[in-house]
Amino acid sequence: MKDPRYVQLAKLLVQHSTRVTAGDKVLVEAFDIPVDFTAALVEVIAEAGGVPLVTTYHQPVLRALYRAATEEQMRTIGRLERARMEAVQCYIGIRGSHNISELSDVPSEKTALYEKYWWHHVHSEVRVPKTRWVVLRWPSPSMAQSAGMSTEAFEDFYFQVCAGVDYVAMESAMQPLKSRMDIADRVHIIGHGTDLHFRIGGIPTVGCAGTANIPDGEMFTCPVRNSVEGVIQYNCETLYRGKVFNNIRLEFSKGRIVNATAGGDTARLNEILDADEGARYIGEWSLAFNPHILQPMRDILFDEKIAGSFHLTPGQAYEEADNGNRSQIHWDMVCIQRPEYGGGEIWFDGELIRKDGLFVPEELCALNP
Repeated sequence: MKDPRYVQLAKLLVQHSTRVTAGDKVLVEAFDIPVDFTAALVEVIAEAGGVPLVTTYHQPVLRALYRAATEEQMRTIGRLERARMEAVQCYIGIRGSHNISELSDVPSEKTALYEKYWWHHVHSEVRVPKTRWVVLRWPSPSMAQSAGMSTEAFEDFYFQVCAGVDYVAMESAMQPLKSRMDIADRVHIIGHGTDLHFRIGGIPTVGCAGTANIPDGEMFTCPVRNSVEGVIQYNCETLYRGKVFNNIRLEFSKGRIVNATAGGDTARLNEILDADEGARYIGEWSLAFNPHILQPMRDILFDEKIAGSFHLTPGQAYEEADNGNRSQIHWDMVCIQRPEYGGGEIWFDGELIRKDGLFVPEELCALNP
């Protein structure tokens, strides 16, 4: 019997996240997920009058493809994938994996080809700015293990976090924060190993309540490109290019990362940050407030929404909140400021906005867990 939660989640993705209407072509990319959910999604898209288009992927096959990558091959794939993405109005990406480290042994130069010709050329330049899109992970034993939970308990947690949130209420509650960020300029972040200053004046603020990521719950903007000064010590493990990094510390001068360390992985961290000029500048800054996500689990679509956290992202800026930075890299690195993670403060123009992970001004308290 089909899990009734599949239909509930599919309806959220189609009706709320991508707002599919009659005649919309909807590209579904399914990575290692149950066929029953893909089928449910196709049925819900069709019920909404949309035209479902489906591609299925398997991570071990992608690993083989990336390891065999040549520039000509990836350029050809990028051209074909771009044409397909330009032909649709909506995109739903459901990304599962039986092993979160499946791509860890893909050589960095091969990963760079994928990021340049497939990810950046197709997703950054077409999907993100030109379609109504949503991406989400699929629960697996691998994810449950990373979260320190049993498979059954993690599945229950997953559907609660993804489909059990009132995103309409969240969207309403975050409007006062958007108003605050829209008029703010100087940001000061203080925490364990962190003392960071930057400006956000003149750059748009974008609220996220289930219309781009599931799970969701964040408000993002972008620092003025050359304004970031100081140091940040991240306290969440971060998975990038199939590799888990710990204790990333970045120092900034005139917006640029001038020193970057990550313990024994410092060389690999700097190799990624040297991918292009924009990789050493910041392309996003976001405050997170999903009330159900409290612990990191080495999955950025979850970790970047952790209540009481923020992420400061080296690399490509989004067009909706653009500081002009361009890069093939977009690496969301997360810092949690709740007391059990060392606490911290965020100030806007000299006013304390959040302390130890909780918003302070009364009109923002609805976003606290």
